[in-house]
Amino acid sequence: MQHMETRYTHSPLDIRHYSTEELRREFLVEKIFTPGQIMLTYTHNDRMIFGGVTPTEEALEVQLSSELGVEYFLERRELGVINIGGPGAITIDGQKEPMKKQDGYYIGKETKQVLFHSDDPANPAKFYLSCVPAHKKYPNVKISIDQVTPMETGEGLTLNERKIYQYIHPNVCESCQLQMGYTILEPGSAWNTMPSHTHERRMEAYVYFDFANEDTKVFHMMGKPDETKHLVVSEEQAVISPSWSIHSGVGTSNYSFIWAMCGENITYTDMDMVAMDDLK
Repeated sequence: MQHMETRYTHSPLDIRHYSTEELRREFLVEKIFTPGQIMLTYTHNDRMIFGGVTPTEEALEVQLSSELGVEYFLERRELGVINIGGPGAITIDGQKEPMKKQDGYYIGKETKQVLFHSDDPANPAKFYLSCVPAHKKYPNVKISIDQVTPMETGEGLTLNERKIYQYIHPNVCESCQLQMGYTILEPGSAWNTMPSHTHERRMEAYVYFDFANEDTKVFHMMGKPDETKHLVVSEEQAVISPSWSIHSGVGTSNYSFIWAMCGENITYTDMDMVAMDDLK
């Protein structure tokens, strides 16, 4: 079964007087993974589609054509995939590839069929997807976390030691506009990306997971730097971050998240840093 909902874009002025319920309804996606189902969100922020595919007994395939005005899903789009669940596999135009936890894949436009499988229905794979418009076909590339040298940043004194694994990035593989990666906070660290930043030329979506325990929560900071708001996020929930919004988080324990960006360029360092004194 496949479910997709649409989220529309907002001006910073739109959210100025939002209640907590309204803010969550517009920017938080509370259900990403459901066994045996495909759960997608289509955001009008740079027209990214993101979500989870959780196959159990049968393989699952994203079926989107009339919704996108095309003949098949990836006719004019590129796709990034990272498995955060049990072992599984992806079949891409007839070629099957195993996908253990933390394996990723870049799948270029004009790929006709992508099937998602789990090895064990009782411990299903959880494929997180990010899909954006593309103008050119680039080669499909499998990306394992074992092949990526992490960027180590932060320090214990500021509670933000973390490893950033760049999956879909110019250092790893070519893409039109999609960038995607995996950040793991070290035990004892809780802050992600503080001091914070925006990137006016790109939007971003986060999915938070691998929480230390069932009581862990992440407080995701968003909004204009001088008018911040927050969302309380549970495990395996996602947040839409418009280009004008900061996107930082602090957890009650360590956690991991997948980030995906798209927009004007693929320059990872193209961001507008926000001084701590400018946050309000």
